[in-house]
Amino acid sequence: MTVVETDRIEMAEESDERTLDSMFEWLEKMPVPEGIKTEIVGGNIFMSPQRDTHWDIVADIFEQLRGTYSRRRLKSDVRVDFPGHLNGFAADVLALREDAPKDSKGNWLFEGVEFVAEVISKGTAVNDYGPKKDAYAAAGVPVYLIADPYSGECHVFRSAANGVYGSKLTVLFGTDIDLTDTPVGLVLHTREFPRD
Repeated sequence: MTVVETDRIEMAEESDERTLDSMFEWLEKMPVPEGIKTEIVGGNIFMSPQRDTHWDIVADIFEQLRGTYSRRRLKSDVRVDFPGHLNGFAADVLALREDAPKDSKGNWLFEGVEFVAEVISKGTAVNDYGPKKDAYAAAGVPVYLIADPYSGECHVFRSAANGVYGSKLTVLFGTDIDLTDTPVGLVLHTREFPRD
């Protein structure tokens, strides 16, 4: 019996009460190849490879945010648990408040998140446009950006209230996105975002 088979049996023998911690502990034991992003959305495990286009957009956003945020306040592919059933997300880019809190285990809490950017992958796009957007709104994340290299568009969601974003802006790659009136405090340039 391989390690993965043993873990699968042990997980099945546990109660039906899964926790994000137990699911991530199980994932850490799996032989997930380098370059594969893993996250849990609504209790379902998603794994997707990072493409050059994906990484180029993530790096571009990260570099621009360095104008406002220190390196320690910017995260990529770091687990943060969000409201909803078993939502342990690893956002492509995440910016934290200066005083962002952590839990007793040292994990960042969603209450400290000011900005999230997700770059669409074909296999997980439905999550970014659906349950993840809903969870970010429920968490009160002030700015949620979706960069879609397939359509060449960015979708910016703002003004979260009562679990819903009140404002949505869609722009083509190449258009500047003014975020100066948000906690992000800058104009995000998309002219160098590549397309798939």
